This record gives sequence, C-alpha cells and structure tokens, in this order.
Amino acid sequence: MSDAAASDRVVTLGCRLNLAESEAIRAMVAGAEQQTVVVNSCAVTAEAVRQSRRAVRRLRRDHPAARLVVTGCAATIDPTAFAAMAEVDAVVTNPAKLTPASWQTDGPGRIHPTSATASGRHTRAFVPVQTGCDHACTFCIIPQGRGASVSTPIADVLRTVERHLALGVGEVVLTGVDVTGWGADLPDAPRLGALVAAILLEFPGLDRLRLSSLDGVEIDEALFELVTAEPRVMPHIHLSLQSGDDMVLKRMRRRHSRAQAVALVERLKARRPEIAIGADLIAGFPTESAQMHANNVALVRDCMIVHGHVFPYSPRPGTPAARMPQVDPPLVRQRAADVRAAVADERAGWLQSLLGKPRKVLAERDGTGHAPDFAPYRLPPGAAPGAVLTITPTRISEGLLA
Repeated sequence: MSDAAASDRVVTLGCRLNLAESEAIRAMVAGAEQQTVVVNSCAVTAEAVRQSRRAVRRLRRDHPAARLVVTGCAATIDPTAFAAMAEVDAVVTNPAKLTPASWQTDGPGRIHPTSATASGRHTRAFVPVQTGCDHACTFCIIPQGRGASVSTPIADVLRTVERHLALGVGEVVLTGVDVTGWGADLPDAPRLGALVAAILLEFPGLDRLRLSSLDGVEIDEALFELVTAEPRVMPHIHLSLQSGDDMVLKRMRRRHSRAQAVALVERLKARRPEIAIGADLIAGFPTESAQMHANNVALVRDCMIVHGHVFPYSPRPGTPAARMPQVDPPLVRQRAADVRAAVADERAGWLQSLLGKPRKVLAERDGTGHAPDFAPYRLPPGAAPGAVLTITPTRISEGLLA
C-alpha cells in the first residue's frame, strides 16, 4: 500500500482513503493562485515514511518554482520533521487536509469529485465513508495520524456516490481506515451492511460496488448476506488478517483467532464460491518464531489468499510492538519473501482456473482492466476506459489474463 501514484500536482502514497482524498486535494490546488504541488504521505511502515520523504525530494526537483505542501499520516504524526525539510513550504495535517482554506484557494466548501472517466484518471471512484480507528493494534501508528473513528452519515455518502455516477464511473469503492467500523459513532449505531443496502437501493443502476479492506470480526449479518448474495457487490473481499499465528495475533492485539479467519473464508466461499480473497499480512512480527512464521505462510493456503498485501514488519516508535524483542531485519525480509511466494503460488493457480471462462471486465487505463473478483486482464486494442467488456481469456501473460 505504499507505492506512490503520481500526477502533475499530487503524489499519493498509501491507502485507498489517501487516493480518494487526493482527488479532493487535486481539485482544491487547481484553484490556487500559485502553482501548488502536494505529497499525500503514508506512515503505515517505516519504509512508507522513507518513500514519502523521497517523494518530497523528487517533486521538488520536478517543480522547482512551485509551492510544495506535505499532508497525510506521516506529516500528521511528525509534522516538525517534514517542515524541517528544505524542499517543503508547508505541512497540512489530516484534520485540515479537506478544508479549502488549507490550500489557499477560494474553492467550494464541498469538493465535487474529479475522478472517473471525466478526468481521464480513473474508471472507478473511491468514496470515503469513514476515517480514524478506535482499536489499538500494537504495531499500528495510524490512529495517531487519523484519530478516533468518524463515520460519514448515509445521506452524505449517497450524495457523493450520486455525483460520481453522474460523471460516468463504472465502479464505486467504499473506503476508509476501518471501513467495517462505520456507523459506531452515528445515532443508533448502524452497521456497514445498512450503508451498503442503502446505496444499492438508492442507485439501482450501479452495477459494481466494491468494498475496501474489512475486519472480519466486524462483518455484520446484513453485510455478509449482501456480499454473498447480491451480484452488484463485487466478489472480492480483502481482509485485515495480519497473521496466521494465534500467539502473534494476541501480541498484535487483534480481535480474531486463526480459526475464526479460516472459518469466515470457508463460510464466504461456501455461499459464493467465486469470491476472491485478499489479505493484509505482516511478516517478522516481534517474537515471531520459525513455527509462528510457518503458520503465517500456511494461512495463505488455508484462506485461499490470491490478493496479498505483505508487509515486512518495521518498528514504529511510539507503538507497543516497537518495545518487544525484534526479529533480525534480514530474517524479516526473508520471511516476507516466503509469504509473498505463497501468495504468488496461490494466485497462479487461481488465474489458471479462470482460463476459458467469460468475464465482464471494467476497462481501465494502460490497456488493462479488472473483473468483478479483481482478476487482472489485458484488454483488446482500442478498448475505451470505462467500458465493460466480456473477455474469455486463453492465456496468462506477465500476470495478466488475455
């Protein structure tokens, strides 16, 4: 999640929530009198912070006369360090990043979406429904950057979705820091299933609704029913698993066990076999033994994980895990490679199983697209971004079905 996505004005690192917020920032800086360029930083790992700093230096080289502003989680957690960089003109912390005044522009108070085919950048719209987190995982610094969980009311989410659909997007993705925590701070504490149901009811023409990373223990029954029985909800579930070992999960202060994770996947696949499972996994967590690592690797097979975000653990100052006995960094890197290899093996078999099967693929830029289960496809020449094509793949080339 720490790869940078660049534009002429904004460089985005990290999660889909950052991507969604960058679209709003892009609209705001477009109205600034002085050319303004922005790094929307990430702090999920120490490497993400280093990448954020490298992005600052790269953007300054590319835009020597522009006003350079840093925002995002890394800049919120340690604003002094980023403000001290010679390349940086200003720091905007997360609480102020969606306020037009922060960007010295007289733009509208409510930023209209600029994503989707109308901008030529995306064919799907990332819609933030929640930010912040009320949990206290021992490895995670993000609550310090995002604060407590804050949910967007249903009416506001519906208005945002409506504007995106008016621009012609082919797919809407609900995103946030802790998406399944949505609603806990709203009156009557609705659950995420209620929000998904409201979107589907309000917009019968929305054919593709995708969910960002979910915490399995927070999936309510209404959401489970929609994910497994509603064809407009994409069969692609990305779970925040983090580890496949019970002792590591306990030391991470996660709220699920290994058996619960496996049982959830089995239940999902039993109801909707085509669901593709993704997961966040951390390798080399402090105190992780060889057997604990083996359990982590085995989880990839047991949960049939074909979309993996694998992070080598890196200590974040200020978190409890940073004070635990650490695994040697070279061993952490090797263990991350082991987990990635297990995901690659699972993914290769999955892609092979899709050959010869017609799928509806949403065309994106650069000649690629994704099916409902997020399998990647190479498009035929001339495919227009935003179009939905039926493709029957006959081969796999460079990781893409074609």
